[in-house]
Amino acid sequence: MNRNDSGRHHATRFLRTSGQHATVDADTLIEGSYILSIGGAEQSHVNVANPSEIFYEYLRRIGHVVDLAAEPGEPLSVLHLGAGALTLARYIQATRPGSDQYAVELERELLDFVLQKLPMPEGTRLHTHIGDAREALAELPANVRFDVVILDIFSGPEAPAHIACREFYEEAAARLGPDGVLIVNVGDEPALTLVRSQVAALRQAMADVVAFAETGMFAGRYPGNIILVGTRTPWPEAWTSALLSRGPHPATVLHGVDLDRISD
Repeated sequence: MNRNDSGRHHATRFLRTSGQHATVDADTLIEGSYILSIGGAEQSHVNVANPSEIFYEYLRRIGHVVDLAAEPGEPLSVLHLGAGALTLARYIQATRPGSDQYAVELERELLDFVLQKLPMPEGTRLHTHIGDAREALAELPANVRFDVVILDIFSGPEAPAHIACREFYEEAAARLGPDGVLIVNVGDEPALTLVRSQVAALRQAMADVVAFAETGMFAGRYPGNIILVGTRTPWPEAWTSALLSRGPHPATVLHGVDLDRISD
């Protein structure tokens, strides 16, 4: 399959907010899969044929955390702050049919583009909201609570100050149910400056916090993604072994005193 052999396999949309172009191309290596790029950089991968299969490593790790939030197959209420190609929303629908999901995206054209070119599976209960993540959080109905909130908008060491802070995490935590989980993807450079500041901020807002990533990320060898998970109750130690066994490998979970070495 050639990515450019027809309109079905290559599409472009201009994003007014960022001034960049988004493209959706068929993945020539994985049948039934597509790649979302923004400004020429790959952002998301969607396996339309099998949404339960996640290609990007950091998204697989987030999916494994979501797997632990309730018994297998049990529907969840999930808030996605940063929609991308809705890879995780598709995964949750595939593994937990009937889940009630909200997606917030700053770029209206991006969300419209993704939903047009890569429609959600039939039966998906997805509510979409265009706007800033923190403002959208405040605009949600007061009685809405989530089992899982996923923040995936940080890319590199530069992060919006009004989101990368304790106050935002406190507001997000207030939207969680009693056993709710807050998952934050932090893309960072080897010095892990942003990761350190976000661990410190999350620890002020949540009862417990862990960091989950490819083992080499904690050695500061290269840029990449570290998943931070905040819980409203003490971290279940069984979750550590579950995440380590599910990978991707090699994996490390830092908790408690082990997490101290990468916090401010």
